[in-house]
Amino acid sequence: MVDHKDEVAISAVILAAGEGSRMRSERPKPLHRLCGRPMLMYVMDAVGGAGVGHVVVVVGHKADRVTKKLTEQELDVKIDFVTQEVQRGTGDAVLVSLVAVPHEPDDRDVLVLPGDSPLLRAETVSALIAQHRSTGAAATILTARMGDPTGYGRVIRNKTGTVARVVEQRDASDEELAVDEVNTSIYLFRRSLLSPALRRIEPDNAQGEYYLTDVIEVLASAGHKVESLIVEDSEEVQGINDRVQLAAAEAELRSRTNDRLLRSGVTIVDPTAAYIDTTVEMGSDVTVFPGVILQGSTVIGAGSEIGPDVHLVDTRVGEGSVIRGTSGDRAEVGDRCHVGPFAVLEPGSKVPSDSRTGSFYTAQVGG
Repeated sequence: MVDHKDEVAISAVILAAGEGSRMRSERPKPLHRLCGRPMLMYVMDAVGGAGVGHVVVVVGHKADRVTKKLTEQELDVKIDFVTQEVQRGTGDAVLVSLVAVPHEPDDRDVLVLPGDSPLLRAETVSALIAQHRSTGAAATILTARMGDPTGYGRVIRNKTGTVARVVEQRDASDEELAVDEVNTSIYLFRRSLLSPALRRIEPDNAQGEYYLTDVIEVLASAGHKVESLIVEDSEEVQGINDRVQLAAAEAELRSRTNDRLLRSGVTIVDPTAAYIDTTVEMGSDVTVFPGVILQGSTVIGAGSEIGPDVHLVDTRVGEGSVIRGTSGDRAEVGDRCHVGPFAVLEPGSKVPSDSRTGSFYTAQVGG
């Protein structure tokens, strides 16, 4: 974590303007859901958890939907939106964003990261900030070493070992393609140097776009220090470009959620067979059996047993209740209840405390 002085001296820019055509969806890519929340919210968590108090979100494709969804969320950071009207690359997106980044104080830094990195941890962002501040660098890149770096920009170092430039795969030579250190598209820049550097880059590449990566070479060539931090777990910085990668990220987030619950005093009999959204709350000594799906704002009271074969959405269960083979949506179960098997709790229904429903029970509003 960073202290309050750092918090007011850093703005984050999250790039969320892309169409994400490989998702093959009408939904904007940043809004695809992972464990019950839009993908973009996990990036916001990482930024806010590292002590950054101001975020600029660059929107473009279906900007109104992205803006509406984010404004509906409970956020602990100040957020501004900037629209990239024409998709001309990441360099252009960051240049557009700077209209919303304060000029003061003079040492303000700008954290830039993509909106499709939901596995990024706040601890990693904090480490990047600490590295940047301790070295006095003009820019610090978060990099990763990958056994198969295909598709990623390669980090090219000079003879002294410092970062000289980043070259995108489609523009790389055979020698550069052999490099296994890759750019994660997560950077920290000194704001006073970022703006003039952005104005010096040109769309002289295979895509005809303004690459943010070209700023690294501009700064290094001008004699400014460019540092890097190699992330320990490369899986943490994997971007989401299609449904296959989305499913893999969902599995990782579910694993993290289950680990957190286990450490908090919840028993999950088989963590590989429990699907629990990050938004679900559980009390101590809850037991979760296989075949359980808990979604949305579901709350499970202390000492309750859930499963096997239970699916609850936005449902509240009291303390000491036993739920077996039940489907519930926006329902409420009191304390010390026995519900199921083969029970259905319809929206708005309530099961009073100390009730026993038996099999093939359907709870209806007013029933």
